[in-house]
Amino acid sequence: EKPFGHDTASCEALVADLARLPGRDVFWMDHYLGKELVMNLLILRFANICFGSLWNRHAVKAVQVIFKEERGIEGRGGYFDQYGIIRDVMQNHLLQMMALVAMEQPLSLSAEHIRTEKLKVLQAIAPLAADDVVLGQYSRSQVGCGYLEEPSVRNKASCTETFAAAVLHIDNPRWAGVPFVLKAAQAVTENKVELRIQFHGVPGAVATLRSCEANELVVRVQPEEAIYWKVQSKVPGLRSDQVEQVRMDLLYSRLARKLERKLPQAYERLLLEVIANDHSHFVSPEEQLEAWRIFTPALHHLRDAKLPPH
Repeated sequence: EKPFGHDTASCEALVADLARLPGRDVFWMDHYLGKELVMNLLILRFANICFGSLWNRHAVKAVQVIFKEERGIEGRGGYFDQYGIIRDVMQNHLLQMMALVAMEQPLSLSAEHIRTEKLKVLQAIAPLAADDVVLGQYSRSQVGCGYLEEPSVRNKASCTETFAAAVLHIDNPRWAGVPFVLKAAQAVTENKVELRIQFHGVPGAVATLRSCEANELVVRVQPEEAIYWKVQSKVPGLRSDQVEQVRMDLLYSRLARKLERKLPQAYERLLLEVIANDHSHFVSPEEQLEAWRIFTPALHHLRDAKLPPH
């Protein structure tokens, strides 16, 4: 179960230790890969022709991968203060979601072919620059204590981050120049995990439509699983020059209730796949090493600089 180590060197040691076991017997679990909407990303991308010509730098302006959680660390200070939210959420959950968004189509939906394409795109990501990350730490509010006031946080001068926003760049023909923004936060105003694919505006639009907002595709992983397009539509009525942004919704959770189907929990699904010896929704050790290659330089710089979070 993630996080696998705390930097490149510790992950290399872990990989070396586990290499004594047959690879088929080791399952590197990131439970976000077992979530319904994360599993649906490959189907959404590769089974719908409408996305084929849009899924690149010519149409996509930016991609955001967002994690928000209302609760603070709530007794997890012994663990969390040694890791922080980049290691806890961003280097694994969010980066794996980013890889599924950015990877090329695999030869099949087998574990081997999915992992091959994820690894390729991870190898094309430049290491995170210290100037491309912003850190924060929650303080006392009307609803709860601050991070340093948590009883389980022993270091009352801790610089451990509970908020992070980072910009990653993929150096390949499909995504060159497109910023991938990863955001993770604890003790904020809502619980939400989602992907936001933000498109360019319409080039050469007529004057009436130049002020229209750009399209956006949102995949909400939790809560209330949903996929929706934000598109422009004429306002109902006599006038033809009034435009508003509307949502075209595929409300996953409502559809499941209508069909009287229970959406499996992530761990439930992944444990069944372990029993079936199916590695399709598990991480490879090579992916883990690439993930740490991306984040370790910035993490070590921030540790040595001892910069207080905002």
